[in-house]
Amino acid sequence: MTHPAQETAALPDVAVVQRRTVATLVLVQALGALGMTIGIATASLLARDLSGSERLAGLAQTFQVLGTAAAAWLLAGLMTRSGRRVGLVTGYVVAAVGAVLAVLAGVWGSMLVLLVGMVLLGAATASNNAARYAATDLAPPSSRARALSVVVWATTLGAVVGPNLTGPASALAEVLGVPRLTGPFVLGAVGMAVAAGAALLLLRPDPLLLARQVAAAELDTGPVVTPAGPATTSWGRVVEALRERPVLGVATAGMSAAHATMVAVMVMTPLHMEHGEAGLEVIGFVISVHVLGMFAFSPFVGTAVDRAGRAPVLGAGGVVLLVSLALCALAPEGTSWQIFAGLFLLGLGWSCVTISASTLVVDHAPLASRADVQGAADMTMSLTAGAASAGAGVVVGAWGYPVLAGLAAVLAAVVVLAAALVPQWVRHAEAR
Repeated sequence: MTHPAQETAALPDVAVVQRRTVATLVLVQALGALGMTIGIATASLLARDLSGSERLAGLAQTFQVLGTAAAAWLLAGLMTRSGRRVGLVTGYVVAAVGAVLAVLAGVWGSMLVLLVGMVLLGAATASNNAARYAATDLAPPSSRARALSVVVWATTLGAVVGPNLTGPASALAEVLGVPRLTGPFVLGAVGMAVAAGAALLLLRPDPLLLARQVAAAELDTGPVVTPAGPATTSWGRVVEALRERPVLGVATAGMSAAHATMVAVMVMTPLHMEHGEAGLEVIGFVISVHVLGMFAFSPFVGTAVDRAGRAPVLGAGGVVLLVSLALCALAPEGTSWQIFAGLFLLGLGWSCVTISASTLVVDHAPLASRADVQGAADMTMSLTAGAASAGAGVVVGAWGYPVLAGLAAVLAAVVVLAAALVPQWVRHAEAR
């Protein structure tokens, strides 16, 4: 087998491949987002019906988030060995199987099958998260946040449509003879299967593998970049990277705190609204507004990160999260302007934090362990959110939704603290 460094003349134009890669990832992300978000508005309701307890309603989202954490780590290892394309295809196929199990759980009346399905469904989120990193593999440092944010923005195309299909999907479920709340998962399975096919056929050449080939070619003539991972475990590579560049840990902490804040409040919002007799269509619309905040303004956020810097946008995102939580705490049960505004700003604050923190991870993760470090960051983010989601159901059941929003403000404050620490650790990394 020919070593990449021996194929310098055969390397394609990186700029052309980068543009084609981003275009492909936009398509894949939109399809994956449709499958990922269409069940958000009904997952907690289905879990409540199957378990018979509102306190257990949050378990569906909790298990999905835990599945995302496991998939983030496993898919990162697969990408390190075989590239982005193999990892993305595998993730979407696993998630499609999970959506099918969620439908069967409703048919069989099994909470256990639902939780297994939600774990597998978490692979869709892990794949979408990995896609944002794939967009930066060949991007120059000055436009990394922009490239990343365009792929994050693509989630809008599927994610905003997804929750609004809750009503039609429920009607489809009746036609198919399955429980009404499982209809969204039927459409979700189709969306993720198509996303897997698009990644398989179109993501060529693989951006991560090409980045390694380019780095290997530059070893003889330019900057030295390790083209492949050392002969250690994935965990060993991550620990080594964190030891050398602590800013990776600070960025991951901020990103994880923001994600936990968003998930904990978002997953309990349908129940809070239903208590005030809000209809399923209205709940789905509120979730769409939230998702709009998460993804629709991503290109503007990415441009701000590239121009104003990573830390300022990270801090701004933390402040927006605090404002959103104040509005949610004031929102009465049912439908209100506070819940619409609060959920929108919750998504927007998440967007600012996620894009800026993710770009920091891209900036400082060595090429040798790039996928490993990114997977570890996403795994940490998902585990933190999983814990927050599990606690959210207990908090709302015991003390109510406003108390949940107040406790989430502590996590949002962690984001602001992380933003304050970033400049110091970036200087530390640059001084090495």
